[in-house]
Amino acid sequence: MAQPNFNDLAAFAMVARERSFTKAGAKLGVSQSALSQTIKALEERLKLRLLTRTTRSVAPTEAGKRLLETVGPRFEEIEAEIAALGELRGKPAGTVRITAGEHAAVAMLQPALRKFLPDHPDITVEIIVDYGLVDIVAAGYDAGVRLGEQLAKDMIAVRIGPEMRMAVIGSPDYFDRYGVPETPQDLTSHNCIASRLPTYGGLFAWGLEKDGREVKVRGEGQLVFNSLAMRLNSALDGLGLAYLPEDQAIPHIRDGRLMRVLEDWCPPFPGYHLYYPSRRHVSPALAVLIDVLRYRG
Repeated sequence: MAQPNFNDLAAFAMVARERSFTKAGAKLGVSQSALSQTIKALEERLKLRLLTRTTRSVAPTEAGKRLLETVGPRFEEIEAEIAALGELRGKPAGTVRITAGEHAAVAMLQPALRKFLPDHPDITVEIIVDYGLVDIVAAGYDAGVRLGEQLAKDMIAVRIGPEMRMAVIGSPDYFDRYGVPETPQDLTSHNCIASRLPTYGGLFAWGLEKDGREVKVRGEGQLVFNSLAMRLNSALDGLGLAYLPEDQAIPHIRDGRLMRVLEDWCPPFPGYHLYYPSRRHVSPALAVLIDVLRYRG
């Protein structure tokens, strides 16, 4: 099979996004007929139908959706980075506004700022902690930070951290009094420190998984917080079991103040990504911050 060239793929991505040969042609500066021939040639080379065409609409097929999800973000990121590099001839300056959850802000953004800010005295970084999946365009943010599995398809995403794991933890005193849960079902009889986050509406379910079997446990007890620090401190005080990112628990496990249970039910999952609108020009200030945050592990 002949290797498709990048022009073919770029043309396909534009048509699939716009769902219109006319609109895509206008943006690419080519005629509708020429664009149609380009897509037809690509489909013939791949021996797959990528677009469903009617007199009123154009929509990607299942194969087309898969291809768009793969190549679309790459083209958008390349375009954004080239635009940003053009502006880096000047000195980056201005304000970068980012929305992130509490853990992402503390574990990912704050450490990066220690080495970023001294080298860029003309850049101000504003970080707003928010647990909802904010519309960053409507809210006026330059970027947001979320887990990889929560990202919208129309955003450019840059990985800024490794895979993560959660941990079910409690104090030794708590386990002495109430016993150690050996299965996820045992958690229903324990005093679990719950979280109420706007993204999920009700109480946040603890997602546990082992050997392909997934169990959702709504940890309930005497305490409900929307604060990571308060869940951790309450677990340290022996008030119940908490479900936290393991990096927050490990230092206290090492010093014996916390114990971890059901570790084999907490597999790794995609970590944090910084994301920004695919159709918005990236400022020089955001571009240099992205370069510092980018995960290279």
